[in-house]
Amino acid sequence: MELDEKDYIGVRQTPCIRELALQRGLAFPSDSELLMLILGSGTKEVPVESLARRTLEVIKESSPEQLLERLGGIHGIGKSKALAVAAALELGRRMNGCLKAVVNRPSEVIPYVKHYSMESREHFVCVSLNGAHEILGIRVVSVGTTSRTLIHPREVLSDPVAEHASAVICCHNHPFGPCLPSGADEDATKVLKRSADILGISFLDHIIISGDEYFSFMEHGMIG
Repeated sequence: MELDEKDYIGVRQTPCIRELALQRGLAFPSDSELLMLILGSGTKEVPVESLARRTLEVIKESSPEQLLERLGGIHGIGKSKALAVAAALELGRRMNGCLKAVVNRPSEVIPYVKHYSMESREHFVCVSLNGAHEILGIRVVSVGTTSRTLIHPREVLSDPVAEHASAVICCHNHPFGPCLPSGADEDATKVLKRSADILGISFLDHIIISGDEYFSFMEHGMIG
C-alpha cells in the first residue's frame, strides 16, 4: 500500500546530521545518514532512521534493473520517495568519477571498493573494464555472512558479458580475521578464471580487502 503525503510525519533526522553536513560537507554523514537527508521523514509506523537502514539494504542487494521496484516495495517509502532515492543514485552513477577511470594495474581499483571493507558481512564485487581498461561498472554480486559469501560464475560474469567487457577484477571483503585467502577463496578464483577464459574475458585479479590492508592474487602469482 502506498502512503499519501499526509501520512508522513515531520523530519525525524537529528539536527546535528544536517548541521554537520553543512559545516563539514557531505563526506561526513554515513550512508544511512545520507539516505535520511534524502528521505527527509519517516512515517507514523516507521521512523526515518529505520527507513534509511532498510533502504540501504535494498540498494546493496538490488541490481539497477530491480532497484526502483524493490524500493517501492519497502513499507513506508511510497513511490515519490522511492523515485527520489533512485534518481539520486542514478545521478551519482553518472557523475561517479570511477566510471571510465583507467586501471593500469588491478590494485588501482581499491579506492573505488574500499568502503566495502567496513561492512559487517562479506560482499563480493565485480569490476568490469573495457579494452582500454576503463571502468565500465562496479557491482555487488553477492552478500553473505560475516565469514563467507556464495557466488556462481554465471552471476559474476553475466553483467560483464552483457556490457561487452574485456576484463574483470573481482574483490571481496573480510569483515573479520586476517586479510588472507581461504581455501574456498582460492578455489573460487580458479573457477572464475576458467569461466572468464571460456568467455573470452581477461580475469585480471581477485583482491581481498580488510580495513587498510589488501591481498592481491595477481601480485602473489596466484592467477594462472
